[in-house]
Amino acid sequence: MTARLTVPRHGELLAAAAVVRGPPQVLGPPSRVQRAAEEVRARLRLAVEGLPDDQRGVLPGMVVGDTSRLDAGLAEDFRTAGLSHLLVVSGANLAIVIGAVLGLCRLLGLGRRWAPFVAAVAVVAFVLVARPEPSVLRAAVMGAIGLLALLSGREKQGLPALCAAVILLVLIDPSLARSYGFALSVAATAGLLVLAPPWRTRLRRRMPGPLADALAVAAAAQFAVTPLLVMLSGELGVVSIAANLFAAPAVAPATLLGALAAVVAFAEPSLARLVVWPAGLAVGWIIWIARTAADLPYATIAWTGGALGACTLSVACAAALVILRWRPARLLGAAVMVGVLAAVIGLRVTAPGWPPSGWALIVCDVGQGDGLVLAAGSERAVVVDAGPDPQLMDGCLQRLGIHAVPMLILTHPHADHVDGVGGVRRGREVAMVLTTSRSSGKESRLIGGLQVRAAVPGQQWTVGDLHLSVLAPPEGPRLSSDDDGTTINNASIVLVARRPGFSALLAGDIETEAQSALVANVPPVNVLKVAHHGSRRQDPAFVTAAGAAISVISVGRDNDYGHPAPATLTLLRHTHTRIYRTDQSGDVALVRATKGVSVVTRR
Repeated sequence: MTARLTVPRHGELLAAAAVVRGPPQVLGPPSRVQRAAEEVRARLRLAVEGLPDDQRGVLPGMVVGDTSRLDAGLAEDFRTAGLSHLLVVSGANLAIVIGAVLGLCRLLGLGRRWAPFVAAVAVVAFVLVARPEPSVLRAAVMGAIGLLALLSGREKQGLPALCAAVILLVLIDPSLARSYGFALSVAATAGLLVLAPPWRTRLRRRMPGPLADALAVAAAAQFAVTPLLVMLSGELGVVSIAANLFAAPAVAPATLLGALAAVVAFAEPSLARLVVWPAGLAVGWIIWIARTAADLPYATIAWTGGALGACTLSVACAAALVILRWRPARLLGAAVMVGVLAAVIGLRVTAPGWPPSGWALIVCDVGQGDGLVLAAGSERAVVVDAGPDPQLMDGCLQRLGIHAVPMLILTHPHADHVDGVGGVRRGREVAMVLTTSRSSGKESRLIGGLQVRAAVPGQQWTVGDLHLSVLAPPEGPRLSSDDDGTTINNASIVLVARRPGFSALLAGDIETEAQSALVANVPPVNVLKVAHHGSRRQDPAFVTAAGAAISVISVGRDNDYGHPAPATLTLLRHTHTRIYRTDQSGDVALVRATKGVSVVTRR
């Protein structure tokens, strides 16, 4: 390819960023090994075709890390339940495979000299099929060290093996030192090696051995990774230990039978369909656990994110340890917990359901994208953008009881704003679609058969008591496939939505250039939907002109763009606005109140 090298915007470990000019030229096909690995994954996908949709999406993820068919809503349930580690290939998967291979070698009469070689071949094949993700690499290196210890006859020591694996992998790929996935994998393994054995010993004094083992493993792994999870997400999982405990018996059967099906499918696809059937039953149990746990009240609770959150959680854990060891403090702590529990139950009983009464705007949690719903009468709403996933957008509208959409507004033709249109149309009548006047027509494949209008500045629309005014974009050349992301973002529709006692500025994805041009036309509003998911390209004058008491950022958890940018959050705080984020709060409801606008979050 032909490219121009530039200085990267973010330091990290990048030497340069390459801006590619023109299409790449293919020099050759994938290697035979790569083709064989993809053939295994493809045959496994074919083998699971007969399973229900959810099982079809989860089983390949558990076996070879293929989550291409996984429903986004189900993935979120796994995350909430603390089971998301099952959807990626990790050391647990590799340990199950190595254990099965060594057991098979023992049954076949292979001695200690040959069994490690067979297991090593299985490890290499596993890594090739599952792809060398950080957790897979860590597990593979640690497994290889363990096999070397077995071959040499020396006692296997898990902690030194883990340390050796971490050092070796970081030396090979220093970027792993900044990978949350790698850190979580290492922390979980360290918890199993350091915390689980003594906890298992203590628990066996009070309960049966198998239950003590399962509880110790689940608790140790969760305890070790919780500070990192809080640092990453700003949430504390409450049900994760119980969810992992109930799901644990089904993990090994699902993984082993799924791996067997992948091997069998390579030779006989019809036989593989029989093998995946019991694997699907095990996966079905895990899915039920994930959904049940995620639906429980307070499955996760908000906690301070970043390093401060990790430190405060560590201090809280140390205080809890002191309380557990000192009888007077233990009694006092139990009394406090009972009081808190009673208060939480009371609040839960008296709290209104979802959606809250009198809501004017709902910012749906659609991941890394925008999906906004403006109330427009009984079971009617104007929808502004539809997010990247039809399932998530449909789910939000179902929760709101929306059956008719008088107007669907697509601010600009980026996938994270238009690909969820199918979810808006699912079982609902959409009367009209409003698109940017500079649209490239990319969204036309999703809105066929609907009346389409182009938005121009000065247009005004009234739906019930909802009044919409178009501020941007000004007329200009049509967008094309050659336009960069900034050009397309700056062509976004910008709206002011008003109804009695409520006003909001919906800024699409416009960046600094378009924001600066609009400053003079921005009216003061109650609510600002922060442009472009809180990216760093914000004009302070634009934010100040809005004067919003509440700012909402529609952003996906763990996104690759660094949204919202720290500089943007600092800018918003300086304007004394309250900040809400869908990655932390889920759906965010703006409700008309006696004095101004109040906020209710779904989490």
